[in-house]
Amino acid sequence: MQSKSIEFWQIDKNDGTTGGNILSSKKAAKEHMQQLQRLQDKDPEFYQFLKDYDKDLLEFNDEDLDDAETGLDGDESQYTKEVVPKPSGKVITTAMVDSWCTEIKDHRLSAIRSSLRAFRAACHYGDDDSSETSRLDIVSSSVFNKIMVLVLTEMDKALRELLKFPTSGGKRETVLDLMHTKLWKKYGNLVKLYLGNTLHVLNQMTDEEMISFTLKRIKCSAVFLAAFPVLLRKFIKVALHFWGTGGGGLQVVSFLFLRDVCVRLGTDCLDACLRGMYKAYVMNCKIKGKYASASKLQHIQFLGNCVAELCGVDLSSTYQNAFIYIRQLATVLRGTLTEKPNKAYLKVYDWQFLCCLELWTGVVCAYSSDPDFRLLAYPLTQIIFGVARLVPTARYFPIRLRCARMLNRISASTGSFIPVSLLLLDMLEMKELNNPPVGGVGKAVDLFTRKLVGKPTLKTRGFQEACVHAVIEQLAEHLALWSYSISFFELSFVLIVRLRSYCKTTNNDRFRKDVRELIRQVEASVEFANAKRGSSELSPNSPSVESFLQAEKEAGISPLSQFVAELRLRAQQRSDSLAKSSVLVGAKSAIFRRKVSGGDGDDDDDDDATDEDSADEAGAEQQQQQARKKSSRVSGVALEDDVVEDLILSSDDDEAPEGDLLSEDEDREPDDPDIEMPSKKRKRPSAPYPSKGKGGPRSKKMNRRKSQKV
Repeated sequence: MQSKSIEFWQIDKNDGTTGGNILSSKKAAKEHMQQLQRLQDKDPEFYQFLKDYDKDLLEFNDEDLDDAETGLDGDESQYTKEVVPKPSGKVITTAMVDSWCTEIKDHRLSAIRSSLRAFRAACHYGDDDSSETSRLDIVSSSVFNKIMVLVLTEMDKALRELLKFPTSGGKRETVLDLMHTKLWKKYGNLVKLYLGNTLHVLNQMTDEEMISFTLKRIKCSAVFLAAFPVLLRKFIKVALHFWGTGGGGLQVVSFLFLRDVCVRLGTDCLDACLRGMYKAYVMNCKIKGKYASASKLQHIQFLGNCVAELCGVDLSSTYQNAFIYIRQLATVLRGTLTEKPNKAYLKVYDWQFLCCLELWTGVVCAYSSDPDFRLLAYPLTQIIFGVARLVPTARYFPIRLRCARMLNRISASTGSFIPVSLLLLDMLEMKELNNPPVGGVGKAVDLFTRKLVGKPTLKTRGFQEACVHAVIEQLAEHLALWSYSISFFELSFVLIVRLRSYCKTTNNDRFRKDVRELIRQVEASVEFANAKRGSSELSPNSPSVESFLQAEKEAGISPLSQFVAELRLRAQQRSDSLAKSSVLVGAKSAIFRRKVSGGDGDDDDDDDATDEDSADEAGAEQQQQQARKKSSRVSGVALEDDVVEDLILSSDDDEAPEGDLLSEDEDREPDDPDIEMPSKKRKRPSAPYPSKGKGGPRSKKMNRRKSQKV
């Protein structure tokens, strides 16, 4: 309790005289002397402390009062002088804390009570009402630290010894049985004092290291929270806040605290923790813009792994929550399909929705061996397919690739066949990947950190290469899962036909080479499976079909499995290079851009600038083409290649307005013309034929008009 300042002779500021104030001050001084005398008799230890640190207060006498009355000594400032606040209670010293430490280890009740009272004073240190609730004073930071470390490290063992409780662990049922004993009625208030003050100091702390240390130590006594439901709810709320907003080690410590509470206190606590963690996860997934930094996505993945780990505490209870949240995702998807506004798809093509899909995909894959969670794989697969096919345009290729990855994970964990190749082959056959890259080489594209691709980026070689490589990787992953199946020949037949058709239609030699390599690996795996299939006498309905090539599958020796391992290594190398820098290659030289920023959606301007650079390159190439066509018209000869490229590029939808290479509609997803009007008519080509001459269409039209006049 902090003492209030005592004002002795205070001059009246209105007239400058002491008047009746001196008389009242004289009376107060005499009462103060009597209080000091009583203090010496009642608390000699504290009197000795005052004698050592404040002799002026104890040496006060009537002579000092007489001097004050005459006003001969000193000036006016001595009358307005205030006494410095003094400790109002018993001061805690380092020696006292050391003695408590020794006695607590000997399980002395007096030391436990004294240390808990000091712990309460330390936890409320600096509070507005601390002077009214505490009779102990802490005068140094070293004493504060000693008290906190002593209680947080030793009190759990001491309380367990007093209550005859197991030295570690414990369950909710054990605590509930303990509450009916005499020991609990005698010492239960000490447990509540310890937990309540710890909760109070957690709400006041701001340093993450101190919070982590406190949570780590109080986790040992979390089982006692079963006796105090109000404190339990508050502890869960505080831990969820630290888990959702903290960083580094604090999130790990907070999660371990929540998991330990759920393990020891049962399903009721698990439901509250799971709902709170899912809410915090969704809030962390709120990303503005088309792009997300790699560090942000890694953080979201870490939070998702924590949720998946907590789901494993009680699968039967977790199944109910997982079913509800997956049904919510299905409801949102159904609403986008039935609502009339064209912008409804933005509710699905949102970072929060996509991250929630990945979260429950990870949960279902982690616990696919459980019969209940295995049933959730089917509705989740249907939702993912609906998301992938919602807007079938090239601008949303990153979302379709994410969906393909999730479907491959579900297929691998559950052992169920999912036709992922249909999604991937449709992507491979789209015109954006087969047309010439009229936008130049462009910047390297990281499809993992974006959900939408700008229109100028679609026309670059970097985008085409990133998409084709990603499609080949996911196709190889999908086929490698079933390369050990007895029916792999029938499964891969249609896929090989479509891949060969793509090789005949594409004009890119590099893509043709990569796809042919995939075809060779698939055919080698077909021969590998057929060799074993021909020597066995298995029928399709035979139960032993499941063990077909099981040993080879565990060893991973099929050609496709080895090919997938090589593709993963290449993909890792590309992602590492993208993490270091992004490359923009021009017509003559390569310009290495700065390192990718770590903002959450704030890098739209940077990417837009890159898109403008790509558009500049496209504009330069178009000018060169127009110059070539102009020269060809002068000579009376039209170049066939120029005609084809002109037919492809000449559309209002693809061309940016002059002076603004990236219009405002590029940044706004709801006004995407490709989505609202996918069948928009293309602009008429700008005179690919000569305007004059016998063979041109203009001359024929003029001849028809002349004949009509005649």
